[in-house]
Amino acid sequence: MALVSTPATLERAVPVMDNAEVLRIRNDFPVLNQLVNGQPLVYLDSGATSQNPVSVIEAEQEFYEQRNAAVHRGAHHLAVEATEVFEDARQTIADFIGAEYEETIWTSNATEGLNLLSYALSNAGLWAAQGRGDQRLGELALGPGDEIVVTEMEHHANLIPWQELAFRTGATLRYIPIADDGNLRMDQAGGIVGPRTKVLAFTHASNVLGIINPVKELAALGHTAGALVVLDACQSAPHLPLNVKELDVDFAVFSGHKMLAPTGIGVLYGRQELLDILPPFLTGGSMITTVTLERAEYLPAPQRFEAGTQRISQAVALAAAANYLTETGLDRIHAWEAELGQRMVAGLESIPGIRVLGPAAGKERIGLAAFDVDGVHAHDVGQFLDSRGIAVRVGHHCAQPLHRRLGLTATTRASAYLYNTTDDVDRFLEAVAGVRAYFRA
Repeated sequence: MALVSTPATLERAVPVMDNAEVLRIRNDFPVLNQLVNGQPLVYLDSGATSQNPVSVIEAEQEFYEQRNAAVHRGAHHLAVEATEVFEDARQTIADFIGAEYEETIWTSNATEGLNLLSYALSNAGLWAAQGRGDQRLGELALGPGDEIVVTEMEHHANLIPWQELAFRTGATLRYIPIADDGNLRMDQAGGIVGPRTKVLAFTHASNVLGIINPVKELAALGHTAGALVVLDACQSAPHLPLNVKELDVDFAVFSGHKMLAPTGIGVLYGRQELLDILPPFLTGGSMITTVTLERAEYLPAPQRFEAGTQRISQAVALAAAANYLTETGLDRIHAWEAELGQRMVAGLESIPGIRVLGPAAGKERIGLAAFDVDGVHAHDVGQFLDSRGIAVRVGHHCAQPLHRRLGLTATTRASAYLYNTTDDVDRFLEAVAGVRAYFRA
């Protein structure tokens, strides 16, 4: 088997994935083996929600068949076993992202993780004003004169929570703009992130543009300013090796349903010294040490942010998904998806009347491509492709400000994963080539 040493981020040559291997991988995904509108399904919507391999489905089923019980609350056999597999799953995910066990918080999804963080920072100001909690809380509190910085390409989940935090605290929300090619204006970033910046939040990889942002450079910029650095890793954790310590971010979030796991499970990573002093977001059982009728004292992380009955089976399944990706090799997956992404972009650029967002063919991107078809609405494009058994995403992809910046209201997005072949991409391109003629655009 041939070896590959690109992209440049790979530290060693690794065996290249090819169509033959991908076809074997597809056998692990039952949902892909079906006809849609009389055509074999081509699933190109993994950027929204990925499919589940049998090992992940079985991991969740096995939990319910053999170990279903509340965790951390019982001394009987099932409760002990449930707690063990639940916490083993946490360690698996911590290892998956290069974090510590105590730094890995279960959430329902990345959106909840970002809201948890924004509300914890709100509460930091309230606690500091009342002299409650750690003395360092005052350094995390936001108020008038402070600034939160995001980017113009953010998903709504990494924009609206910060808008609301600014509203609650009187802080100002600013953003790093993009250039016409979609890349961040890093030449302007240094004038935007400065002494007033308390939070710098940005996506690792854009769910619309396919761009991989310079995380280390942005993190260094934020830390030089004394800001907390928050990474949206939803489009990176499932697709490329991720080490939060090497990236030097303070917090990161991602969702299980985008990385082969069920819905209803996500992860918030945070540096332990920060998590242990931040006030909790949700309160109730399982996250306390002592409760009186007047007040409560809270456990350190991770339990500090996990009130109530947890997403136990989903966490177990997420760990199975992480193991599946690790065994396949995230560096290999990234290289294969990059090849598919280049094939998509090059093919789309060759079709008259198609505008592709983000980097042109030949430039680095993840395995997705959002595009506009001249004279045809994105929803019509999506229905046309669906009639040919091809599943894609249409709309603004929860990135209205980005679309507005690019002069669009909606686009069609195709996003590949480890179970897609070059034939999938070619079928997609052949169908797109017929869209404008079909609608007489």
